Amino acid sequence: MDKIDPILLRDAFGKFMTGVTVVTAVRSDGKYVGFTANSFTSVSLDPPMLLVCPGKFLSSYKTFSNCSHFSVNILSEGQEKISNIFATSDDDRFTKVPHKLDLNGVPTIDGATVQFSCTVDNIIPTGDHCVLIGQVDDLKLSNEPGLGYVGGQYFSLGLERAAFKDTRSNAICGAIIEDKDNIILVKTPDGLQPPQCKAIDRSNQIKDLNDTIINYGISAKLGQAYSVFEGIKSREHSTYFLATGNIKDTSSDVISIPISQLNQQKFTSPAISRMMSRFALEAQSRNFSLYLGDVEKGAIHGIQERK
Repeated sequence: MDKIDPILLRDAFGKFMTGVTVVTAVRSDGKYVGFTANSFTSVSLDPPMLLVCPGKFLSSYKTFSNCSHFSVNILSEGQEKISNIFATSDDDRFTKVPHKLDLNGVPTIDGATVQFSCTVDNIIPTGDHCVLIGQVDDLKLSNEPGLGYVGGQYFSLGLERAAFKDTRSNAICGAIIEDKDNIILVKTPDGLQPPQCKAIDRSNQIKDLNDTIINYGISAKLGQAYSVFEGIKSREHSTYFLATGNIKDTSSDVISIPISQLNQQKFTSPAISRMMSRFALEAQSRNFSLYLGDVEKGAIHGIQERK
């Protein structure tokens, strides 16, 4: 069998997604040492045991291959810099990284999602590494998500999940309902807003909006889209339609405001406030436009005049 290309083998090993740890110990002269590792494995629950694999190329290999105690710190999202510091040969690592000593006098990394304090159970030289097996004496666990690593790159499950959540974020659908020279608005603790609803299934937005309008005791007929925008951070998608209608059933939450007074009202968000100010201006000429963009900036396109 031909010898396996070590570069190819390293790349193959790198396809396995892992967390990122910093392993620390104390040298015989009292100096703290540490290295970044993704070769971390849980071994046993009873007794509690884990293992890491220090490489023989490490300047601290002699310490780890002879130590009696060590710590394993599973890094949190956002601790890429710490990982990079311990992946170099910098002698000043611990002056750059906040840390505390554990019950064995070994440094643990502040902010790590987990800190394991271990007593060495066995050290097995294997290939160009050694297998360092430790019994867990103590651990500290936080709710911070862990930092991920694959293919030579860091990744964040928290950000990945947030990105996925963004694609499933609520869509807001609302209506600017004219009743002669007035606009029908809904009162909320944060200010006024047009009648609107939230829906994850965007294919049902119009139906959900019509149902919401009816539930407010309003009779309305939807017209053309007037404003379509997204939140910059939330990625929440908002669509507002022009509409005409009137209040059928009196409600303390539903009010009618003269169009001429819209600029004097407090609305639930700056984006809605700007939209209503634009509507008040365009209502004077009845030359309405369509806004496309985000909550801060976008483009305005002319649409057919609505009589």
